[in-house]
Parts: sequence; C-alpha cells; structure tokens
Amino acid sequence: MRIAVAGGKTKADFLIRSLLGKKHRLVVINDDPAYCGYLSRTHGIPVVQGDACKRYVLDDAEIDGFDILIALRPLDADNLVICQTAKRLYHVRKTVAVVANPKNVAVFQKLGVNTAISATWMVAEMIEQASTVESLVSSLSVEHGRLVLTELLVEPGAPAAGRRIMELPLGENIVISCILRGVDMLAPQGKTVIQPRDKLLVLCAPERQEHVIRVVTGEGKGHEK
Repeated sequence: MRIAVAGGKTKADFLIRSLLGKKHRLVVINDDPAYCGYLSRTHGIPVVQGDACKRYVLDDAEIDGFDILIALRPLDADNLVICQTAKRLYHVRKTVAVVANPKNVAVFQKLGVNTAISATWMVAEMIEQASTVESLVSSLSVEHGRLVLTELLVEPGAPAAGRRIMELPLGENIVISCILRGVDMLAPQGKTVIQPRDKLLVLCAPERQEHVIRVVTGEGKGHEK
C-alpha cells in the first residue's frame, strides 16, 4: 500500500520501520528539517520538509490517491485538518489520526477521520476490561465502535465448557465467529461442543459484551469467585 506519514518524532520513526518491514511504499512529511534529514538517511524514503497542514506541502508530497495517511502531529486540530484535507482534496482512501484528548476520538470519527487513536482512551478501556473479567484475552472495537470483537478463554468449569453452541443463551445478533483450539482454528456450528481452554472470538454490540462474558465464562461485573 501507499502510505503517507505526517508529523511525529519517535512515533513516526517506529511506525516507519514497521511499515517498511511489511513492504509498504511510504512518503513522510515533517516540519523539522533536521529530523527530515535523519529520516531520509535512516530509511532511504522520500521525505518532504514542511507543515502538512499546508496544501502546497501536500502537493509536494504527491499523496493523491494514496491508500492511507497517518497524522501524528502533537495538536489534535492539526491532525484533523491534515486528515480532512487528504480525503477531500487528495482522495486518500483512509485516514488515521493520533489524538491527545481522548474526548476527540468520537468527534474525529464524526468528522470523517476513519480511525482516531488515543493512548489514554485505549489504556482506560484495557483497565476496564481487566477489571471486568480475568479470562478476557483481548477486545477490539470495529465499525467505529458499533461492534466489538472479543476473545474469551474458556476455563475448565466455565458455563460454556462442554456445551454445544446452540445450547448457550447468547440471544440474537451475537456471533461466535471462530474457535481457537490449540494450534487449530475451527469454524463453529450450532452442534460444535466448546471444550475447556478453547478461545472464542465473539462479535457483538458493545452493550452486549458483558452479557457474552457472563454466558461464556461466568464472570462479569459484580461476579464473585
């Protein structure tokens, strides 16, 4: 994919290394002349020196039709302008912005930014998940928060252990999309029996996540072991 990275220092350097390792084509935009020199020498990629909020700088970067633009500047307002300009004027397919204020995550998404990332918000969400259930392995929000993909570990003695999927009182619009059993990946069916130590990937609305956790693991807010 063709990816533009606008702004950032340490974050940009780490991200560039990762993306280049996956064979993506990169263009970097940064307003620090010395850092531009460092990035160019270190990574051997095109680097445009200038303020990515300025249209003429984006013109120089030749990002028209790029697959992704990632905005890493320290000010949320700058990152919003960069993302909106990239989509409206340069037809960039997807935009990603780092936000300092976690309250701006929802605002950015409403204003057309495909993905807004707040480290504070992510840490808070992880703490909430950890305090809710010990057997919750991981959780990922998708479709701008309208759905959540939850990975649950079925411990021996959990309500779901030894039961067929059709026997679980999950309710409507909750889908067990995959079962990870050791090194095997299973496509679940209604008659599939869930075994202890299985990991279930469950897709549901965020407000139904606690219900899913309780049905599968027996844990949840207010649960006592």
